[in-house]
Amino acid sequence: MTDTGINADTAYVLNTFFLLFCGSLVMLMAAGFAMLEAGMVRSKSVAVILVKNIGLYAIAGIMFYLAGFNLMYDGVDGGFIGHVGLFMPQDAADAAYSSAAGWFFQMVFVATAASIVSGALAERIKLWPFFVFCIFLTGFMYPLVGAWTWGGGWLAELGFKDFAGSTIVHGVGGWAALMGAIMLGSRRGRFDENGKARPLHGSSLPLAALGTFILWFGWFGFNGGSQLAIASRDDAMAVGKIFANTNMAAAGGVCAILLISYLKSRKVDIGMALNGALAGLVAVTAEPLAPSIGLAIVIGAIGGGVMYAAAMALEKLKIDDVVGAVPVHLAAGIWGTLAVTLSNPEAILWVQMVGILATGAFVSTVSLLLWGGMKSLVGIRLRRNHEELGGDLSELGIRAYNLDYMEVNVSKA
Repeated sequence: MTDTGINADTAYVLNTFFLLFCGSLVMLMAAGFAMLEAGMVRSKSVAVILVKNIGLYAIAGIMFYLAGFNLMYDGVDGGFIGHVGLFMPQDAADAAYSSAAGWFFQMVFVATAASIVSGALAERIKLWPFFVFCIFLTGFMYPLVGAWTWGGGWLAELGFKDFAGSTIVHGVGGWAALMGAIMLGSRRGRFDENGKARPLHGSSLPLAALGTFILWFGWFGFNGGSQLAIASRDDAMAVGKIFANTNMAAAGGVCAILLISYLKSRKVDIGMALNGALAGLVAVTAEPLAPSIGLAIVIGAIGGGVMYAAAMALEKLKIDDVVGAVPVHLAAGIWGTLAVTLSNPEAILWVQMVGILATGAFVSTVSLLLWGGMKSLVGIRLRRNHEELGGDLSELGIRAYNLDYMEVNVSKA
């Protein structure tokens, strides 16, 4: 931040309002994830995916208050982890913005990481093991990775750059989702006896499209708010450029997928096109300020291509990701983290690779231990008859789309 040219109180108010506004945009992304996932899953699993999305958002807030914020920001000092303790708002006399506003802005990022997991594992993960995993993800795993860079930890000391979280947010969620998908196995009927993928069409393309547009809109807060200030001319110029680059990277991702899918099959794949927008957004998130608008389009377009290739690779490996969360958030996030070196002269390629690998190793190991432990102790996958019936009835006892309501005796399912 630079000299604002206005008094300190006015700058404090402007910056605080900016963080609250951008945090609210990021909170709206929770609705985007919910609608996207509700549209991508089959109708028998819509209600339960909505419960997971509102539940994980609530869990993220509570865990970031109880432990996550201080683990991420309090006393990291070049190390690996901060201090254990509750978040207590404390505004210093020279603070640039309200500490509670700063906490709120960081908290909504945690919920984004957890939302990535819910979509990938939809239609076969049990509700309560998923919530238990969210407790560890939002309270410990994400804050530790965040401490390494945003908290001033060892990766920050190395010079790792990740402006708004292509790795810190999207990579963490992507690695956790990938490990869960591997441990769970694919949905029944997703692959035939020869291993060929079968399409399992979602419940509502309009809902999926609406969710994508909400996420696109919320991403302006995600990336723009990461400037953390707007009360100076320089900060305002930076936020404007971040908004423009964020928007155009998404456009690049969409156009890349429109072209790729048409060249491949002479038809446009709408699901891939929606994910192309998200992949472009994820790719530019690591550095949305430094690139020119033209380079942001290229970064987003390559992100879309990387996402498409990763989705094809998962199918070959018979790894079932219902909404394409791993290709979008992990694969495009890795590309975006490496692409920082294209525009930020302070970024070093090998340091960016170290950050990616360290995050992957840590999150994958802890996720496998958690998923594996719960699988052995309580089971993480719905029973076969419950999966065939759908999570809406087997876990909630209600249909999401229920024109003629009938009480269901779930005990007979």
